[in-house]
Amino acid sequence: MPAFWLDAFQPGRAGWYVNAAAGLVNQSAPAVVEEIMPEAEGIRARMEIQLWQGYAPTPLHRLDGIAGELGIGGLWLKDEGPRFGLGSFKALGGAYAVYQFLASLIEARGGYAGVTSAELRAGKFHEIVSQVTVATATDGNHGKSVAWGAQQFGCACKIYLHGDVSPGREAAIAAYGPEIIRVAGDYDHSVRQADTDATENGWQVISDTSYPGYREIPRDVMQGYTVMTSEVVRQLAGHVPTHVFLPGGVGGLAAAAAAAFWRAWSGQRPRFIIVEPETADCLYQSALAGQPAPSSGDLETVMAGLSAGEVSLLAWDILSETADIFMVLADALIAPTMRRLADDGVIAGESGAAALAGLAAAASDSTARAAMGLDQNSRVLALSTEGATDPEIYQRMVGRSAEVVLTNRRP
Repeated sequence: MPAFWLDAFQPGRAGWYVNAAAGLVNQSAPAVVEEIMPEAEGIRARMEIQLWQGYAPTPLHRLDGIAGELGIGGLWLKDEGPRFGLGSFKALGGAYAVYQFLASLIEARGGYAGVTSAELRAGKFHEIVSQVTVATATDGNHGKSVAWGAQQFGCACKIYLHGDVSPGREAAIAAYGPEIIRVAGDYDHSVRQADTDATENGWQVISDTSYPGYREIPRDVMQGYTVMTSEVVRQLAGHVPTHVFLPGGVGGLAAAAAAAFWRAWSGQRPRFIIVEPETADCLYQSALAGQPAPSSGDLETVMAGLSAGEVSLLAWDILSETADIFMVLADALIAPTMRRLADDGVIAGESGAAALAGLAAAASDSTARAAMGLDQNSRVLALSTEGATDPEIYQRMVGRSAEVVLTNRRP
């Protein structure tokens, strides 16, 4: 291991669990993939989002230097920091779900099928849309996407933030005009409060996590994420990775990505490794229990976007059959990973660095390497889900601002 990681990446700084229930590499995608994420709906989401103003594929960085340091054959990092100027992959899901809800509502109330996002932006259905309020709880990025979507499409918006959401992330959300409501407790408390208030006031919850009785909108959110996975498949141009490291949280992105990549690379699908903070390990605990289970920790983690106490039920249905490894990380591994990426001119926020940190932790431990099948021939894809979504936190952890790091980015 190189010197910059030696202090942080010591054996024992990560734990992992091998999921024996995952389907075999040479199998077709499990039936649950099509049941929850029908391909036709994914195509519709991708066609819609790619028409939005400002759409452009985000970069896929090839990081040969880091691959050599980790003793693997190749490494690609999908960089979601530039996504629609919102700083994260969440821009794809929350705003799309707002659009889908409004289009369905207009069809139900006005009999107008096929509502386009352009029509909503132009105010064609203002009389209906202006009476609608959407609401969601967030650690930051999802709420920003929902608020952005509400602002674009003309409805009101309430964003619920728990006590640990930073002032910088609150300000970034507030820039899109929602009402901000602070809730005591953790993320899961804010989810429950948003749901209660929405029921009492006739608002529509636009959540990225599913729970009993609430499934359709999170499915739309997950379909929005497949814009990113379809870009990756095109950018790799026929090169199929052997491993994909995915960040956890409630599991929505990990499930959407595992489903989409398995479908795209059926017959030679990669191993899927899910990475979570050790203090917010609901997916890891669910894997141990063989059913949805809460996190074992206090949810206090520098990886704010992954701080979740309860899994999304839809995500778990997919991950229980597609994820090969569930692993947990110490917070101490994140800043070194962010700094190493910054040395290559790549900006990854605290949660964005989690997948690569998981790879680095596994690569530093001979037992983990063997369990995950990592060797000098491995070709690894990692998702960096956010850029410097809180610039002050980023500068404190990296020692440089995102603007300075960008000056070092290689062509």
